[in-house]
Amino acid sequence: MKLTRKEKRIKRHIRVRKKVKGSSDRPRLCIYKSLKHIYASLIDDSVTPNKVITTVSSLSPEFKKLATDKSIHGGNLKGAELVGKLVAEKAISLGIEKVVFDRGGYKYTGRIKVLAESARKGGLKF
Repeated sequence: MKLTRKEKRIKRHIRVRKKVKGSSDRPRLCIYKSLKHIYASLIDDSVTPNKVITTVSSLSPEFKKLATDKSIHGGNLKGAELVGKLVAEKAISLGIEKVVFDRGGYKYTGRIKVLAESARKGGLKF
């Protein structure tokens, strides 16, 4: 039986999550994307249940305040770049400089790559 695209992504995500663990001093930067939006969360895996430190998405008020142009939305590269910049700013304000990158089973290309590079430019170290 052939696997669907979603099932392949979930298998890749499980494979990545076996190796990637976040801690309180180096949380996990977890990415999720849909066709219209993109989400980035900082997660501490050292406590049970896992603690979400902060989240930024293309639906958050900070994003909507900065994305006044209609060409910037969560489904394109400009939106992903803005989300990466915002998550870096939030992390730095919380005193977090180093993170572990969890691409969520997605291939490192397109919006995922742009978000990661933008977060690096914002001051985060992976």
